[in-house]
Amino acid sequence: MSKILFVMTGADHWTLADGTEHPSGYWAEEAVTPYEAFTAAGHQVVVATPGGVVPTVDRGSLSPEANGGPEGAARIERALAAMPELRQPIGLDEVKLDEYAAVFYPGGHGPMEDLSADPESGRLLVDALASGRPLGVVCHGPAALLAAVTADGTNAFAGYRATAFSNTEETLAGLAERAKWLLETRLVEAGVDVRTGEPWAPHVVVDRNLVTGQNPASSAPVAAELLGKLA
Repeated sequence: MSKILFVMTGADHWTLADGTEHPSGYWAEEAVTPYEAFTAAGHQVVVATPGGVVPTVDRGSLSPEANGGPEGAARIERALAAMPELRQPIGLDEVKLDEYAAVFYPGGHGPMEDLSADPESGRLLVDALASGRPLGVVCHGPAALLAAVTADGTNAFAGYRATAFSNTEETLAGLAERAKWLLETRLVEAGVDVRTGEPWAPHVVVDRNLVTGQNPASSAPVAAELLGKLA
């Protein structure tokens, strides 16, 4: 059994262009589905957040609409309750990368608020990428890649093929016009070769040890790709 590090947002909101704090956090399904896949395969999950704060779930991700109906929403709630690691996170400053076989970043708008500029997460990503260990990032999780700046000032992921929550999806979700910045745009500006697929459909891009998923529907195939790399 090996350990897999979940790096999760510590934010409970996303600040919009007008200063409004939009309630947010991590997206439940993007944590639950990979967690269940990894633990079913015999791996141990450790959660790390900025400052070791207990991560906040985006309440919108618990709705029946986000989970295919009331039964799906109830299942997600039960699954979160069965994840003790969420209530016992370590701080990012405590992470020793050598202890982990893989690193995974779930999404939600929370990473747009904190991980997009978190220097400890940025250094961890630089080191994880260079180490060759599997690195999975889903939906808005790739906001964290923006903080992965190397000593020469360039982004460590520049030139890598990747995907992320698209500008089209942000527009369809109704928040693009209110956002300070859009994830797809900022990643392109950082030099990442962003490849997006159809809105809301599963879409995964693999480049070397980096595995990225576009949206919540992509979390299961990202987890499968990571498990394949650990086999």
